[in-house]
Amino acid sequence: MTTSRANVWTLLAGQFGPLLALLLVFTFFALADAAQPDGGRFLSLRNLQTMLISSAPVVVAALGMTVIIIAGGIDLSVGTAVALCATVMAWVLKQGGPIELAVACCVLTGCAAGSVNGALISALRVAPFIVTLGTMTAYLGIAKLVADETTVRPPLASVPDWMSGLAMPNPDPSWLLVAPGVWIMLALAAILSLVLRYTVFGRYVFALGSNEQTARLCGLNVPAIKLAVYTLGGLFVGLAGLYQFAKLKVGNPTSGVGLELKVIAAVVIGGASLSGGRGTVLGTLTGALLMQTIASGCTQLGLSNPVQDIILGVIIVAAVTVDQIRVRRSTSSS
Repeated sequence: MTTSRANVWTLLAGQFGPLLALLLVFTFFALADAAQPDGGRFLSLRNLQTMLISSAPVVVAALGMTVIIIAGGIDLSVGTAVALCATVMAWVLKQGGPIELAVACCVLTGCAAGSVNGALISALRVAPFIVTLGTMTAYLGIAKLVADETTVRPPLASVPDWMSGLAMPNPDPSWLLVAPGVWIMLALAAILSLVLRYTVFGRYVFALGSNEQTARLCGLNVPAIKLAVYTLGGLFVGLAGLYQFAKLKVGNPTSGVGLELKVIAAVVIGGASLSGGRGTVLGTLTGALLMQTIASGCTQLGLSNPVQDIILGVIIVAAVTVDQIRVRRSTSSS
């Protein structure tokens, strides 16, 4: 009975722990901001809208990372790949290409980057950490080649209003409450959650992450699944590139440097295991919003960026520590 209760509490902590942490952090910053002489800005509609749309690029890229980490992999190239996708889109628009072609090239570039990662990992049988560490630098170099080592600035007239609206805090029309980019982000999250929960592919992903050797012995085509997982992750990277371009309106090859840390942190803080086999879309959303809440709350309180980095670093270490304790307990109980 005691063991079963412990397992139940462990399950509840894994499912609702990140959500409870987000609620506590949000409440803390709301109260702290309200206590300021000019407080009340943290809970303003404008600030909440800005928080949601600012977290969108990280969330979209983290959705793909969720699948990769559940499958027992990791992708360190996600940041530079996002910048590469945005740079390709800006280059196509600068050459006079239509917006439809630019969007297609952006998304396909992300898929191609993910496919290369998956193919190399499957063919070389090298740890994903090492492969994607190499492709991280390679994609940065390719982006610089596309941009001719400068920032690609397409004509503003080539960027339609709907593209700019993806990253605008104030929605148009106003009855949407939040930017269209936020609704698209939530729709993507809902679709991915259904795929992971109710499809054969989703079961294969969890099986691969839980025990690759067992999955191989059960007859699963492990190389093909890895290729599919990283290609799907690349699809979300391409979509994140759209958000990146909508926000910057330019293609900057270095704009994604460091983004991979936020993306991976969102997934880990959300309760996913770096050992594979566990993770949820809701947890990833919660992790990304938690980081954005900390950034916005610190800004409203006048705290510097170094303080934000320290707080975020402590939270990441705590999340990974909790994950390792959970893994050790599950190993010892089995």
